Amino acid sequence: MRGFRIELGEIEARLREQDSVGETVVVAQENPSGKQLVAYVVPAIAHVNETEFRDSLRRALKTRLPDYMVPTHFMFLAQMPLTPNGKLDRKGLPEPDASLMQQHYVAPETELEQQIAAIWAEILHLPRVGLDDNFFEVGGHSLLAIQITSRVQAELGLEVPLVEVFQTETLRAYAQAAATFRAGSAEDFDDLRDFLSELEAI
Repeated sequence: MRGFRIELGEIEARLREQDSVGETVVVAQENPSGKQLVAYVVPAIAHVNETEFRDSLRRALKTRLPDYMVPTHFMFLAQMPLTPNGKLDRKGLPEPDASLMQQHYVAPETELEQQIAAIWAEILHLPRVGLDDNFFEVGGHSLLAIQITSRVQAELGLEVPLVEVFQTETLRAYAQAAATFRAGSAEDFDDLRDFLSELEAI
């Protein structure tokens, strides 16, 4: 997936190491942005704060797995759907909706925030992106992070390292970080535009 070998069983094993996880299954689902990893989790305890639980699972996986193996979506279920013979009913697993993962909309204010928000929204296939939206929670993944980095340099002239997408995660924090990086040279832009064209053709 996206050029990487994905071991779904390993992701599930790392999730099961968490005391807060009762049952789990991880699947690769197709969406407009390509295939994305979705982790379905039955919490070990009832009435968890889903936002905090999701963040804790993502942090735990990031310490044990490469970024491309950390699921984009975490879906919490009361129980796993089963077939009449008691096996997991994969067709009964709900599909994630990235728009439902967006935070209460906080509009970008500065020109840079607005420019970056437009790039994020286009790449993530969302109508809009707010300052507090988390890139990975609304459908982002490693390949899209590369596209974000390329577009920001090609269109805004800012050489923001790819790692900033992973370290900042929210639009607000990313824009703040982006403002601290210098512009690249014209030759850099030409090379990057060529690379971006090749990437989007994949």
